[in-house]
Amino acid sequence: MLSAAVNFIVRAVVGMALIFFINQYVIPPESSINVGLNAVSFLTSGMLGIPGVGLLYGIVCYQVL
Repeated sequence: MLSAAVNFIVRAVVGMALIFFINQYVIPPESSINVGLNAVSFLTSGMLGIPGVGLLYGIVCYQVL
């Protein structure tokens, strides 16, 4: 039980750091393809890990179309 909680927190923190890095350094500043740092992105990256971050960016890209 404790290992699952630690695993969730580690994945969530790494996912949020990845979202921050992509928003700051990969995507151009005037772009509208930014994923917000909020509770939904925290939970998604915590449950799904890095593929969850990709899913969030996929959803945002789909909304821009």
